[in-house]
Amino acid sequence: MRHRLEDAVVRVLISVVRVLPHSVVDVLGTALGLAFYSLDRTHRRVAEQNVRAAFPTRSKAQQHRIVRGAFAHFGRLLFQLLKFSTMSPEAMLARVEFDGEDRVRHAYAQGKGVLFVTGHFGFWELQAMVHALRLPPMAVMARALDNAWLNARLERMRTRTGNSVIYRQGAMRRVMRLLKAGQAVGILIDQHIMNRDAIFVDFFDRPAATTSAVAALSLRTGAPIVPLFALPLGRGRYRMVYEHPVELPPGDVADAVHEITQRCTDVLEMYVRRNPELWLWMHRRWREEGTPGHERSMFPSVTPVDNGG
Repeated sequence: MRHRLEDAVVRVLISVVRVLPHSVVDVLGTALGLAFYSLDRTHRRVAEQNVRAAFPTRSKAQQHRIVRGAFAHFGRLLFQLLKFSTMSPEAMLARVEFDGEDRVRHAYAQGKGVLFVTGHFGFWELQAMVHALRLPPMAVMARALDNAWLNARLERMRTRTGNSVIYRQGAMRRVMRLLKAGQAVGILIDQHIMNRDAIFVDFFDRPAATTSAVAALSLRTGAPIVPLFALPLGRGRYRMVYEHPVELPPGDVADAVHEITQRCTDVLEMYVRRNPELWLWMHRRWREEGTPGHERSMFPSVTPVDNGG
């Protein structure tokens, strides 16, 4: 009953944002995010601890603004996702600028598939949706939401422009097939994991357990790795940024896997440092080895690639 009620609330929100201008949608999203900031003390404390550790030289007032801004941002992300789910392809494209599109077309042209990497930063849900309106679609790695009704609704949003979603079971086999067919896969790399694919790389000068699957897949298939971000420009407009492909280092495979994973993480850290209020500080990103890798979150999250065994 609770899951159906949650889905009913989302249906109502969609019907509301459909008729509202983007400026009002942002106001409502900000209000929701700040409500979570006030009420969700657990995630607020996690965010405060993470920001203090990441920016130890910043004043308490600056750290407070980052945390508060992050909650407000993710409220806007939710509402803009609902808004974009009601828009026509033409209307979506009219609100997005593309930076680095030629890099992506060159990556596709190599015929080895493309690995898009990003994090819970900016408007990551919108970036895959809009990407498929301008460029060949991608398969998005994701973990199913606990609420099956909401998960089905989110999947419809994620696939409405031509993308597909890959869930955990049998993921590695499907990813390999897609890359061999010259297609693209999108993977978020900024959640704490502790399984056989995890390696520790530096993120804000602290070791963070990170999936090595992106590096391993690239080394195995030759697929280029392209970091992708969606940045807000204000007034409901966004810039899609496709960074230069991550260079693959020579040498031992194990060393190369670590180095590639570190380079991908470095690109994400560069963006977070520039706009810290756009990242998911509420996630317990830094944990000691042996700490459980998953926790219930108020935001959709991803699961590392599995071999399906």
